[in-house]
Amino acid sequence: MSKKAKVLYGDQLAGMLSETYEGYTFEYHTDYIYAGGKPVSLTLPLTAGTYASKVLFPFFDGLIPEGWLLDIATDYWKVNPRDRFALLLATCKDAIGAVSILPEP
Repeated sequence: MSKKAKVLYGDQLAGMLSETYEGYTFEYHTDYIYAGGKPVSLTLPLTAGTYASKVLFPFFDGLIPEGWLLDIATDYWKVNPRDRFALLLATCKDAIGAVSILPEP
């Protein structure tokens, strides 16, 4: 099981976020780094390496709606409210701010 998502900063592909059996990874796209892209978060500075975590990175988790908006999203898309990655994919295509999350087919 591996789910992937494109992470956009503005309209530029900034990197890829993945969910695996071991947890989560985030990796900046090489072209984005060399083009002088900005970090998607202060907690995820630009690097050619891969970030890894057992839990969804707090920055990405913070993009997911809360409260009644979360209730609407889980009811509409039939997403388990405990599946943070699925919620991120369902609700953050047009998130507030510069970062958007798009499912990787």
